[in-house]
Amino acid sequence: MSCPNVAAAPSRSQESARWLDPLELGVLGAIWGASFLFMRVAANDFGPAPLVEVRLALGSLVLLPFLWRDRSRFPLRLWPKLALIGAINSALPFLLFAWAAQRAPAGIGAIANAMTVLFTALVGFLFFGERIGTRRALALVVGFVGVVVLASGKAAGMSIGAAAAAGALASLLYGLGINLVRRHLGGLPPAAVASATLGSAALLTLPVAIATWPVQPLPAAAWLSAAMLGLLCTGIAFVMYYRLIARIGASRASTVTYLVPLFGVGWAWWLLDEPLTWTMALAGMLILGSVAFSQRAR
Repeated sequence: MSCPNVAAAPSRSQESARWLDPLELGVLGAIWGASFLFMRVAANDFGPAPLVEVRLALGSLVLLPFLWRDRSRFPLRLWPKLALIGAINSALPFLLFAWAAQRAPAGIGAIANAMTVLFTALVGFLFFGERIGTRRALALVVGFVGVVVLASGKAAGMSIGAAAAAGALASLLYGLGINLVRRHLGGLPPAAVASATLGSAALLTLPVAIATWPVQPLPAAAWLSAAMLGLLCTGIAFVMYYRLIARIGASRASTVTYLVPLFGVGWAWWLLDEPLTWTMALAGMLILGSVAFSQRAR
């Protein structure tokens, strides 16, 4: 005996996915956007290398259970490659963003970070023979114009060009790192790879962090921001991102890119009283618009 009403009704899991997936994307965008707020709060007290060391170590520890579970798939001969990719994909970009956070509002790094999608395509085209297409090439040009506009702005009467350039270089390194992970670590569990690369990056950063560790006591706000940066914005955020990829696919999960600058600027405006300037707004529209245009080119 058939029951058409029951058959036609969506399952509970399907109904929950309709609101759970967008909600989780929004929460992830808010968390990654907050990373630029936490860097802005802690960078001046810690300095770039000590702050990044705390971030890398805590993020790696959160993800360590995934690496331990799949440890048999990570032989010793693989670790030099993991260390190199960790330096490119984590240590250097984190250092650049922390350095920029000392010199410009949090929104600058958040907006520049959106260029990662475009730089990933550019690196794939230049070094790995991937097709880029006319639409994506045009999107890259528009995105670069956005970076130039961002770099031309000022905050509190001071130029932010160096901070914008550092953010753009960090995004370029992210793009290179993503391509290297795809080609050399693609068959490995992503959460375990993240723990290994973050841990390797932490070891590489450790000597510089020790040499430049602040001599004065650090305020509680700086410690809290550093802890949130490592535990929440790096470790837990990676777990959420890989869960989303498994559930809705990499293409849909990557739409979080559009949310990070919005939350980054919003958190800084709300909690740090940092202004949203016209150059930031225009650069953000150009960069996010170019990213959206490039995504449609797939």
